[in-house]
Amino acid sequence: MVIQAKAKLVAVVDDDELMRNALHGLLKAAGYSSRVFASAEDFLSSGLQRTTACLIADVRMPGMSGLELFGKLNDDHCGIPTIFITAHGGEKMRMEALRAGAAEFLTKPFDNTVLLQHVRAALET
Repeated sequence: MVIQAKAKLVAVVDDDELMRNALHGLLKAAGYSSRVFASAEDFLSSGLQRTTACLIADVRMPGMSGLELFGKLNDDHCGIPTIFITAHGGEKMRMEALRAGAAEFLTKPFDNTVLLQHVRAALET
């Protein structure tokens, strides 16, 4: 199972360096291959949209928000299962994201085990 997980890239987009590093370490410890990006624009310029199997994106970031990134990826026919994380989201925002097709919407601080369960489920789709 770990070999299979390593073959699939999980991208993390968050403007908070501590969060990026923590998520990178968590994913690595769980056996996942991951890349981290400080902004949606950095992720888009990486060219990894077509090879990313799961995206973890902060909702609120300077520049393009996580929700705007999700919309752009969908417009570009890059249906990446996306897990949103935020410290500023309410139930209305959560429902909007899920209705738009997000895999999950988690409020910071979140349980790492729950996040990894959602990553695993996203990679199995």
